[in-house]
Amino acid sequence: MRIQTLFLVGCCAFAACEKDVTVDLPQGEAQMVIEGTIATGKYPEVILTRSLSYFSHITVDQLKAAFVHGAVITISDGANTMQLKEFSKDTTNKVKWYYYAADTTLAGAFKGINGSSYTLRVAVADTVYQAVTTIPATGMVIDSLWSTGTSQGDNLAKLMARIADPPQSGNYVRYKTAKNGGVFRPGINSTIDDQIVNGTHFNIMLEAGHDRTQEINYDTYGYFNKGDSVRIEFSNIDKATFDFWRSLDFAYASNGNVFASPIQVRGNIQGALGYWGGYETTYRSIRIRK
Repeated sequence: MRIQTLFLVGCCAFAACEKDVTVDLPQGEAQMVIEGTIATGKYPEVILTRSLSYFSHITVDQLKAAFVHGAVITISDGANTMQLKEFSKDTTNKVKWYYYAADTTLAGAFKGINGSSYTLRVAVADTVYQAVTTIPATGMVIDSLWSTGTSQGDNLAKLMARIADPPQSGNYVRYKTAKNGGVFRPGINSTIDDQIVNGTHFNIMLEAGHDRTQEINYDTYGYFNKGDSVRIEFSNIDKATFDFWRSLDFAYASNGNVFASPIQVRGNIQGALGYWGGYETTYRSIRIRK
């Protein structure tokens, strides 16, 4: 009888403690986000936005308002400087996409060159952001590509690559894949470095690109289907660009893992989120064997 009494008292106590709790989550101050690239043989491109709250319900109007207009953006190679012009293009979700790129109608517009360094300067109102990136002169090269079967199903295949790394240490790569004429996408792990394999030829599995708006099926992740036509975008990058993408990959992979340590995405633009990166890019193609 005493046990029953204690049990009832305990239940009443817990019931009495129940109440609705409303947590006022902090919104945080919007920060400048800069995404800038310059690649071999291509004009630079920069996208400016303001960050959105992690906990906010993102609407079309918020996306439209996130773009930053009227910035003065210049790119310098040390000898020449050009100012970028703001452009826009329509997207399928009815949101105009704004970006800054070279005005090719003016003299002095230049493209990226291997081995050159480029300084980005972004002036928004009274604030200036700067960063420097280098397009590597040389780097890792894909020697050969082939496919192998997997234990996950008769129709699945791994894409393998043999990569040659030069004798000089400090080489970094980011790669994406596209299949059957689709868009290029990175995998969960999209970077390679030569910390362990410097100056060697080594074999590595190239993961199939993943749409990061979709959940990951770990039973089939990273594999291609037999018969797929695959394109590889293979870019040598500098250390700062590598650190940005590697930390972003880690942050994505650990998202939702309550046991993971907090990860800070490492950009190279002081005072802003994002990065300014140079790319020495080559492309390779293969059809996965049936």
